[in-house]
Amino acid sequence: MSAIVTDPQIAAKVQNAIAEALGLDDDEVEADARLMEDLGAESLDFLDIVFRLERAFSVKIPRGGIEAQATNTGDEGPYEVDGVLTELGLQRLAQAMPEVPAGDFKPGLKASEIPTLFRVATFTRLVITLLEEKKKGA
Repeated sequence: MSAIVTDPQIAAKVQNAIAEALGLDDDEVEADARLMEDLGAESLDFLDIVFRLERAFSVKIPRGGIEAQATNTGDEGPYEVDGVLTELGLQRLAQAMPEVPAGDFKPGLKASEIPTLFRVATFTRLVITLLEEKKKGA
């Protein structure tokens, strides 16, 4: 896992919110756990997780925010072709999700499969970013 800025108190609240949403004990929810594969989350669970995080931290989590960061490729080329991420798309997604091991960004990854990459740390990083933006008044 890449070194990312984290805050133990925020991480604990994120882990608690995810545990509650998925009906798990807090100690089952580790930072590098994949929400879908490791914790059994389904797509509807993401809505519950986002709702709980928004309420816990008084932030607004934009829908598709992580992917939106990655899709902004400008004039460099397309992000995806026929639903499959391009090499540029994979690079951008890897930059947007530093907590995900680089080996998970494999050629042939479909845009619809991006949620399978989400880790508990993905939501921790997102909350920290939103709180920093809120503090700056952005």
